[in-house]
Amino acid sequence: MVGVEPEEGPVLVTVEYRVNPERSQEFVRVMHEFGCIRRRDSAARWGLFRDLADPTRYLETYLVESWAEHLRQHERLTMADLEIEDRLREFNLDGAPPKLEHLIRVRPDRKQPA
Repeated sequence: MVGVEPEEGPVLVTVEYRVNPERSQEFVRVMHEFGCIRRRDSAARWGLFRDLADPTRYLETYLVESWAEHLRQHERLTMADLEIEDRLREFNLDGAPPKLEHLIRVRPDRKQPA
């Protein structure tokens, strides 16, 4: 990422899924299983939210201590973890990957990128 130092943080990661409402219970069950993996791999806080205005939209959120720690999370995934991640992708309505965003905490003592 441009303008991010490894020690900067915390990092808020959001992952947006679009799920057929008929499959929502199964999705939520698998997502909570994956939430345990996120917490095992250093997510400080993890949550799954549904959009009250759009029954197909779910948002996974989690906080990680730093950008470097988030990058290490990717290295910790086991083959079994990757299988669960693949199952979650199959829930997306259009077959596209979920929308992923990374947000870094803004601090007044740091110069902000232009």
